[in-house]
Amino acid sequence: MKEYNQFYIDGAWVDPLSYTPFELVNPATEEVFGTVALGSVADVEAAVAAAKRALPAFAAQTKDERIALLERIIDAYVARQDDLMAALTLEMGAPARLTQQTGAGLAALKQAVETLRDYDFEEDMGTYILQREAIGIAGLITPWNWPVQLICNKLASAFAAGCPVVLKPSEFTPVSALVFAEIIDAADVPKGAFNLVNGDGPTVGNAISSHHDIGVVSFTGSTRAGILVAEAAAPSVKRVTQELGGKSANLILPDGDVAAAANYNVTRGYSNSGQSCHSPTRILVPEDKLEELVTHLQSSVAAHIRVGDPTDPETTHGPVVNRAQFDRIQAYIQSAIDEGARLITGGPGRPDGLNRGFFIQPTIFVVTPDMTIAREEIFGMVTSVMPYKTVEEAIALANDTEYGLGAYVFGEDRENALNVCRQMQAGRVFYNGCAASTVAPMGGYKKSGNGREMGVYGMEEYLETKAILGF
Repeated sequence: MKEYNQFYIDGAWVDPLSYTPFELVNPATEEVFGTVALGSVADVEAAVAAAKRALPAFAAQTKDERIALLERIIDAYVARQDDLMAALTLEMGAPARLTQQTGAGLAALKQAVETLRDYDFEEDMGTYILQREAIGIAGLITPWNWPVQLICNKLASAFAAGCPVVLKPSEFTPVSALVFAEIIDAADVPKGAFNLVNGDGPTVGNAISSHHDIGVVSFTGSTRAGILVAEAAAPSVKRVTQELGGKSANLILPDGDVAAAANYNVTRGYSNSGQSCHSPTRILVPEDKLEELVTHLQSSVAAHIRVGDPTDPETTHGPVVNRAQFDRIQAYIQSAIDEGARLITGGPGRPDGLNRGFFIQPTIFVVTPDMTIAREEIFGMVTSVMPYKTVEEAIALANDTEYGLGAYVFGEDRENALNVCRQMQAGRVFYNGCAASTVAPMGGYKKSGNGREMGVYGMEEYLETKAILGF
C-alpha cells in the first residue's frame, strides 16, 4: 500500500503542514491500494502565498513566453501519458483502452496554444484602448470523472491568460493529479505558478473558494457543491465559473435516423461508465418509432458494451468510481422499477459474472416525464426513453429540466433541425452525432453553471477587461 503524502507548492514537493489520511480504493476490486494526505487551511495559505509571489512576473510574460511554457508542458505530458492512464485505471476504474481520458487533456493544452497565437490582449477601439490582463490567482477545483482533462482545460486557459494556479483535485482521484504535478515539475514551470494541495471540499475547497487573494475560482462538479463554492466566494466578490450537473436530452426528430441516434446514445452516453455531465441521458422519440428505437438500443448495448476488469484490453466499460456512486445508481434503478417504468435492458445489481467491484449494468427504461430518473442526474449507465406526439412537445420536454449543459438533435432536414437546435436551452447542442470540439465554448444554462471553458471563451474567464481612455 502506497502513501501519497506530499503536495507540490512553490516549485517543490513539500510535506503538509497538517493533514488527515484518506484511504484510496480500487473501484474494480474494492481493495484499498493507498492513502492520500488531505490538507488543511494552512496548506492552502502556503500555496496561495507562493502563487501571489509568482503573480507579477508570471502575468507579465509575453505571449511568446506563454506559448513556449505550454509547449514544454505538452512535451512533458506526452512523455508521461501512459503513467497518467495507469493512474486513472487504478483510482477510478477507467478501462486502459479509454485513452480519451488523457487524449482530451492533451488536446486542451494544444488548443490553448492555438488560441493564444491568435489572441490580441490589447486593441485600439477608436475612442479607447481595450486591454485584457490576468485576473490574478486562479483556484481550480476539479472532479473525479474526467480528472486529467479538466485539470488541463482549466490550467491551459489560466496559464494562457497569465494566472498562477492553486489546484485541488478530487480526493477520489489524486494519483493522476500528482503525476500531472510531476509533469509540471519536468516542464520548468516558474516557481509558484502551479501549486497542488490535496484535500476535501469542506476544508481545502472552501479555503480556496473563500480566499481573498484568489481572483477567480473555476469549479467543475455537482450543482450542490457548486452552490457552496459560490456562497464561499461571495464575500470576496471574486469571479466564479462553474460547470455543474446535467440531464441532457437527445431529441430524435420525425425524420431522424433512429438507428444512428440509438448507437450514438449508447456509445456517447455510456462512455466513461456514464460518468459524464454531458451524457445524453434522456431520449425523446416519436411515438410511432418507440419500438424501433428500443430494438436498436438493445442491439447497440449488446454490440458495444463489455463491462469488466478495466485492465483487460477487451473491456469497454469499467466500474463507477466508488461505493457511494454505486449505491446511488442502484437506488435510482430501483426507484424507476417502483414507479412503474418499463425496463428494456439491464436493471439492479452487477452484470453477470462480476461478484465484486462497483460495476453497473447498462440500463434503459421507457419512462414518463414525471418519474424520478427522468428528472434527476444519475451519473451512470442509466437512460430514460420518452415518446412524444409533436415536435413542439418534444422541445418542451427537452427544456423541462433545471439543467442546461448539453443537448442532442437527430434529423435529416438540416434547416428544420437547426431551428430546433436554436430552441434548446443548453450550452452545447450536437447535431447528428457530430464530434466535440476544443475550440467551441463549453458550459451550461440554468443550474448547469455559469461561465465557459475551452477556446477563447475559456481563456477570457481568467482575464480582466480594462478600458483606457484619452489616447
